[in-house]
Amino acid sequence: MMRSLWSAATGMHAQQLNIDVISNNLSNVNTAGFKKSRAEFEDLMYQTMKVAGSPAPGDGQVPVGIQVGMGVRNVSVHKFFSQGDFQNTDNPLDIAIEGDGFFQVQVGEDLMYTRAGAFKLNSDGVIVTANGYVLQPEFAVPPETRSIAVSEDGEIVCLDGQSNEIAAADIPLYTFVNNAGLDARGRNLYMPTEASGDAVQGVPGENNVGTLAQGFLEMSNVEIVEEMVNMIVGQRAYEMNSKSIQTSDTMLQTAIQVKRS
Repeated sequence: MMRSLWSAATGMHAQQLNIDVISNNLSNVNTAGFKKSRAEFEDLMYQTMKVAGSPAPGDGQVPVGIQVGMGVRNVSVHKFFSQGDFQNTDNPLDIAIEGDGFFQVQVGEDLMYTRAGAFKLNSDGVIVTANGYVLQPEFAVPPETRSIAVSEDGEIVCLDGQSNEIAAADIPLYTFVNNAGLDARGRNLYMPTEASGDAVQGVPGENNVGTLAQGFLEMSNVEIVEEMVNMIVGQRAYEMNSKSIQTSDTMLQTAIQVKRS
């Protein structure tokens, strides 16, 4: 009887994490470059009461054994890097990545990676993120610049009032063997791990690396309807597990009353 109490408790704990992940997805539905996550589960160990294939009376074998599961646990929270929708901003420093790849930025002594291309200029004219992290390789826009052009293959060109080129550079993109293995650090930033592999520098548009789209932002890839459905399913699963605990408690109470009678 106690087995059902603990199994249902693991189910409630698992669904709590599931709802936490869904809530984080929904809270970032308008976050540029955000990638949704999904909680994944696995069943726990089983108590074997009868082994399938064991000898049975009459020189036969038991065709089906008896195994009772001990509940569920969280095994991973998988992040999906599918393409988000594009939002047209007409801002020359808004750059979206169409396809695979990340921008590289300098955060203190570390190199981190982001899909959020809402760039700004700091007081020195250097291209930075909204948090002031410098886009790598560092590029400073001259004060006399009147327009900035970014091509699909990553070339950024600064033009003066007569449309003359006064500065230019290339914006590389970086890819990983396993994007889902990246360590999310918040602020739209990711760090490589042993699971993700090292960052591989590439030219936009070459060797399966994505291209750049100036004047656009890649929005979150969260699907609101999908997350709402998942929330309902998670809520009902949580309720069913709590009902299992209530039922087990009622059965225990009945057994105690039988003993008293």
